[in-house]
Amino acid sequence: MNTNQKNHVILCEEDFRMLKQFAENFSGTNVNEMSLSYELNRAIVVENDELPAKSIRLNSQVTVKELVTNKVMEFSIVMPAYADIRQNKISVLTPMGAALIGLCEGETVEWKMPAGLKRFKVLDVIQSAG
Repeated sequence: MNTNQKNHVILCEEDFRMLKQFAENFSGTNVNEMSLSYELNRAIVVENDELPAKSIRLNSQVTVKELVTNKVMEFSIVMPAYADIRQNKISVLTPMGAALIGLCEGETVEWKMPAGLKRFKVLDVIQSAG
């Protein structure tokens, strides 16, 4: 992945603090390029009320399209304790969750998944009411 083409990762203070603490406890010093810790280290942190409306944060409902297959997927990105694939809730620690957290609607990301390198476009982001 060309570093010049990376999207900005924008997180609100609340999500950043929670994720940073969790990532440090979970992965220690693992900051490889395609990890949650790496994304947190390069994140732009803004006040909660300054987060762009269509940014992906914890508990956001996200619609993405895998660009090679055109498969559309909908799910929420949650902390690991709340992950439940039957309810379309994926952990922020999964490759998909780490790839998308902090991105905005309309952005495209390339990320290493268990099945190889995949490209996704963020089609829609709906913030949680809570």
